[in-house]
Amino acid sequence: QLQLVESGGGLVQPGGSLRLSCTVSGSTLDGYAIGWFRQAPGFGREALSCSSSGDGGTYYGHSVKGRFTISRDNAKNRVYLQMDRLIPEDTAVYYCAADPSGYCSEYAMHEYEYDYWGQGIQVTVSS
Repeated sequence: QLQLVESGGGLVQPGGSLRLSCTVSGSTLDGYAIGWFRQAPGFGREALSCSSSGDGGTYYGHSVKGRFTISRDNAKNRVYLQMDRLIPEDTAVYYCAADPSGYCSEYAMHEYEYDYWGQGIQVTVSS
């Protein structure tokens, strides 16, 4: 059973940066697409970014494109989300998830494609 654990969240001032990590266990990371989602209070889950296994595509949602960067280290079984120029609207619980197809389209990303989910981690952007 694949397990995912997020880390690196916390409180940051507007304009600051955070790097979230998603550590995968129970299987190797290779072969899975990994996505990042977030959910703010009163809102639905928003797809942010995903990274394909191998040479597949990478997706960024409109609200984070140019500010967030996804990367993966298959040797460490980790996927990272570097978040720069954070704004208060980025405040949410952030989740990583795994798609066993290994494929991530650069055009769209859907929650239903992901079978395994982490428990989520809080990110708060506030002065």
